[in-house]
Amino acid sequence: MSIDIDPLCDAAGLTVTDHIENTQFELYTDRRVVPRPSPEADHYFPVDASVTVETGCIKIPRVAQVTARDADGTLLARGDDFSMPDGEYYVSIDPAPTKLYLDFSAEFSATADRETTRIEFENPTVISLGFRSLHQAPAGTITTPTDPESLMQAVSLLGSALQTTSPERSFPTLRGHPPLIEPGDEFRIPERVDPPDSGVRIVVPPEYRSLYPVVPLAYYFAAEVVPGSPARIEGDGWEHSLEPDLERRAAEVLRQSFHFDCIARTEGFYPVDLHEREATDIDLDWGALYDAPLAERLGEYLAVPFERVEPELPQWTLTTDVRPDPDNIESIPFVAAELSIVRSPETVTPASATADDGLGFFRAPSPEPADLVRGGADASTRGADVPTDRGAALDSAEFVQPEGVDTVEHAWVGDGVPLDANKATLDAYRRRLETGAVEQSRISVLVVCNDEQMAEEDEVSELYGLRDMVQFDIDVKHNLTRAEMRETLASDVDFLHYIGHVDDRGMQCSDDHLDLTQEDLEVGVSAFLLNACQSYGQGEALVHRGSRGGIVTLSDVANSPATKLGRIIARLMNSGFNLRTALHVAKRELITGHQYIVVGDGGATICQSRSGSAVVVTLSRNRDDSWNVLTDVFPNGAYGLGSLTTANLGSTQSNYYLPSLMTVDDVSSSNLREFLELEVLPIFVDGELYWSDTFTID
Repeated sequence: MSIDIDPLCDAAGLTVTDHIENTQFELYTDRRVVPRPSPEADHYFPVDASVTVETGCIKIPRVAQVTARDADGTLLARGDDFSMPDGEYYVSIDPAPTKLYLDFSAEFSATADRETTRIEFENPTVISLGFRSLHQAPAGTITTPTDPESLMQAVSLLGSALQTTSPERSFPTLRGHPPLIEPGDEFRIPERVDPPDSGVRIVVPPEYRSLYPVVPLAYYFAAEVVPGSPARIEGDGWEHSLEPDLERRAAEVLRQSFHFDCIARTEGFYPVDLHEREATDIDLDWGALYDAPLAERLGEYLAVPFERVEPELPQWTLTTDVRPDPDNIESIPFVAAELSIVRSPETVTPASATADDGLGFFRAPSPEPADLVRGGADASTRGADVPTDRGAALDSAEFVQPEGVDTVEHAWVGDGVPLDANKATLDAYRRRLETGAVEQSRISVLVVCNDEQMAEEDEVSELYGLRDMVQFDIDVKHNLTRAEMRETLASDVDFLHYIGHVDDRGMQCSDDHLDLTQEDLEVGVSAFLLNACQSYGQGEALVHRGSRGGIVTLSDVANSPATKLGRIIARLMNSGFNLRTALHVAKRELITGHQYIVVGDGGATICQSRSGSAVVVTLSRNRDDSWNVLTDVFPNGAYGLGSLTTANLGSTQSNYYLPSLMTVDDVSSSNLREFLELEVLPIFVDGELYWSDTFTID
């Protein structure tokens, strides 16, 4: 079973652990309860696990929205302050780290304050609690020859994962993961892969560089992709050109249609107050569009010039460069699932190792006196038989310089080591789908310091585990031998934070070096930070051998800034950020952050943030001592593109869809203080990074 439900040891309530998504949360009751398994089929919505308890109250430690339906599924009430008479109800509470449903017959009330949401009953009531993992697995694997026209047929099937063609598919839980694709001699389709007839057709030349950029459109529109020219999107009675600059035009279509779907869905099952609807200057009949077939709706959307809607669009989260190579076809369902903007560069700019390139990635840093460089033992500690001039861990010819992006994050699929982008790998993408059993319900973090002169950074162990309602096991080890390091890498650890030296011989251990690129070893570590010089090769080897992903360096790094970055990454990972977003935030604080990249799955997390998404706050103080609060909310884990969020700040009531940039001006110090007490958040003031649990407003 992917979800475990256990009684709390030190309080009245339950611990719910989702081993697929690596999330854990607690819900509380007014008395000790012993969960008894109950039939999953008894719930109105599908669930993965169900238990029955008797209690007078259910409380979750977060602000959430409660939705009540009757026995027929009719929506009766939604909000965080209402009461219902005696009756049979299906109730959902959202957001929570898993889908959470309650089935009971009783009178009840729903209330919320700034920290908790409660369902309370007049008398103790028998309640069936249902939980569904937010994980979504592909329905099967499409086998296809790798020529562009055959691949077009496979891409045309990606939309089979959509659970609806209504605007509600802009919610991540209603999109589903596209079927996988693998090369083969013959075209074969699994039985369960059956796309809806959306009436949308995408016409592009039969070549990889034209096909890859429309992959997310084919998925989101459940569109048929066919060869032809000029590139365009067609519906019944309309067409929309993707010329000139197919990559740019495809990105515009994705952003514009997704934005309009998020607005139109407020006419359906989820009639929330949405900021983007209140703020739009586009006058469309949203009710009629909600009821229209997908192709007709899309035609109306695209009749609006992109230039009109562009000013109100949020900054998109991810751009993925997929090299136009048939070797990359197995990665495209994962790229589609992220609704990433896709580019397919035919040519690659090599990153020069010359001193005048302005990049600084291949030059050793200029450390302060007595500062260490993490590329090998310090000169004063080297033995006479150890050469002082070690070679680079990577040949500079392997590095490439992708074009810049307008999105928050950037990934690269294909040959070469990208500067300032996530080197995504098929191994890591596939590992997202693994659902192996987990024996314990705690988040495990291991800090390894293999150089006592860097011991200052091993204090990061104090930064992991600074969370309410999440249980961490944190261990620190020093000066491991090769054998001990091999054993450590094989252990079932959620996050490895390595502090030490790396060079072309591998990871320095107390007795020798361990080269992960050459050694045949078992890897159980899920995610990692290798905070050492030129650790890319060792990190890539960890991903190939079993890890989901990690943060590595492309060049030598000086000890002091590396220590600072290590502490920032520790706090961000502890706060539930994924690898890519954590490094994005760290780069805002440290220019040396550009010496680091993510290898593998940049979306990997070790735990979930209290609010579900990744939140970064920027503050500016006004002359009257009020504050302007700018809140960046990034998609993260199960809370993907299209999820709803709101700022629990003063009188702000509107919802926003992710990704979002929420601005609230003239916030009083008291309201801001209450807001920052809700969750440990990174805060930028005058370009400097602080943390909400230590930041002083006065």
